[in-house]
Amino acid sequence: MSLMTHEACELSELLMSCVNSINSMGLFLNQAKDPTLKGIVQKHMAAHIQDYNMKVEWVTKSSSTQQLQVPSMPSATNGGTNKLPQAVMPNPNLTAPDDRAIATSYLLTLKRAGREYAWAAFETSNPQLRKFLEDAFTMCSRHAFEVGEYMMKQGWYPAAPAQAPLLQEIQQTFQPVREMAAVH
Repeated sequence: MSLMTHEACELSELLMSCVNSINSMGLFLNQAKDPTLKGIVQKHMAAHIQDYNMKVEWVTKSSSTQQLQVPSMPSATNGGTNKLPQAVMPNPNLTAPDDRAIATSYLLTLKRAGREYAWAAFETSNPQLRKFLEDAFTMCSRHAFEVGEYMMKQGWYPAAPAQAPLLQEIQQTFQPVREMAAVH
């Protein structure tokens, strides 16, 4: 089964995104100071290379014999630490990123790639290609979760529990629907 035109175009855009992600990860590995951050990027690199190679296989053969190695969901650390978020501002004279800039860039890259995979999956009619794109979305989602948790621990990513009044307002607004018998 050959690729549809829109599928080939989606893969081309995703391949360009992969080149950017892998190049950035290589730069991050060479510039990260924190061994934990460096370890996260190193651990993720193989999956991103496999993902890229699978896309190359799809555009070359209109199929892939591989299965993307989707990582399991990392365990949550309940929002990091009690640290107050550290202030940050852009530095137009930056010559080398620090660990915060590296983590931020990587997190935003993963989030963007995840959105692109989700969109491409909805636009794909080939079931095997759709499954691959769904797996790639899950990979990015789980990698982003891990990077976000790391950033929260550093005080670089603000996260606070929702306040009780907001939760109460939402709970009063939405009520459960009684289950219907045999929905499908």
